[in-house]
Amino acid sequence: MRFHKIINDPVYGFITIDDELIHKLIAHPYYQRLRRIHQMAMAHLVYPGAVHTRLHHSLGAYHLMRSALHELMIKGVEITPEEQQAAKIAILLHDIGHGPFSHALEHVLAEHLHHEELSLMLIKELNKEFEGKLQMAIDIFTNVYPKKFLHQLISGQLDVDRMDYLTRDSFFTGVNEGVIAYDRIIKMLTVHNGELMVEEKGIYSIEKFLVARRLMYWQVYLHKTVLSAEQMLQRIIKRAKFIGAVCNEPLNSFINSPIENVTLHQFCSIDDFDVMMAIKQWCTHKDVVLATLCKGIIDRHLLKVKYHSESVSVEIIKEKTEATKRLYKLSEEDVKWLVFTGEASSSTYNFENERIKILFKDGIVKDITEVDNALINDNLRGKTKKYYICYPS
Repeated sequence: MRFHKIINDPVYGFITIDDELIHKLIAHPYYQRLRRIHQMAMAHLVYPGAVHTRLHHSLGAYHLMRSALHELMIKGVEITPEEQQAAKIAILLHDIGHGPFSHALEHVLAEHLHHEELSLMLIKELNKEFEGKLQMAIDIFTNVYPKKFLHQLISGQLDVDRMDYLTRDSFFTGVNEGVIAYDRIIKMLTVHNGELMVEEKGIYSIEKFLVARRLMYWQVYLHKTVLSAEQMLQRIIKRAKFIGAVCNEPLNSFINSPIENVTLHQFCSIDDFDVMMAIKQWCTHKDVVLATLCKGIIDRHLLKVKYHSESVSVEIIKEKTEATKRLYKLSEEDVKWLVFTGEASSSTYNFENERIKILFKDGIVKDITEVDNALINDNLRGKTKKYYICYPS
């Protein structure tokens, strides 16, 4: 009897699992850990519904990959059953290396390690456990597999990863500006000269996709209050490391041991709950800075953020610094943990990396920025940048 399971997803409805190996991977503790990692870190402090997890997202991306592979095969693209399985495994596990609170604590807990590096390390560990059955998935994930379009579906400017997180994050935050026609985009995908492209009919859907991504960044991902909460979260971990604050294992090893001494198994044993437990514990810490930041997260008493069109003036920084020093009786060095500046940036279309190519009916291929009356054009080159200052209100 053929293997068949379904998962009820709030965004897409029923997601089908029809491969026993994929079902075993989903059941694995490395993958189940993603249930305990927020997809959008601290965004739920602004958008209360944004409590979905990395597991939700990876299952959604897997579902879109199934749909994309099906559409491409209907159009005559040759994809073997083994390649289908490998591509679905690669997208299912593409975020397995995320640590607690996803991007917010990346490079903070596991310094100098990108989540994609950790994902690859974990997929390789799973490949050993499953006796080499994940090797093709690894080749696709690392872009060494000959059929380039399979990797482009996982990592590119128009991958199913982005299609899901925009759709899902829009759904859970209630921000309609992020809604994209993911189903139409998938219908318009094609392969030409071994590369993933979009049929001419899909131009407007792609432009909407890129604009939606830009709007979601400034309205949700870089919302000033989300930015404040995530900066506070980062500073809690950095401050804990700086003063050697003690917490429960396994998180304590990340706080008080060199990262070289931390094992992959220990990394897989920490999640959002460990971090939140430590934050609750540190609310009464004798260190004023650490306690203030922790109580701020727990009670949602966040640092105030103001965006500026240019670098924040020295006068404003000095004013906020002096006020905070008096309020908390802090030294010149310690006050910098509560009053600080930074930059936030986002680009609509990445001109440097892989482009989105449009295949016209006559066989001509153009970049999305080169089509007639293009909404996404060269004027959007470069990143939109804003400067900010954070300080206690």
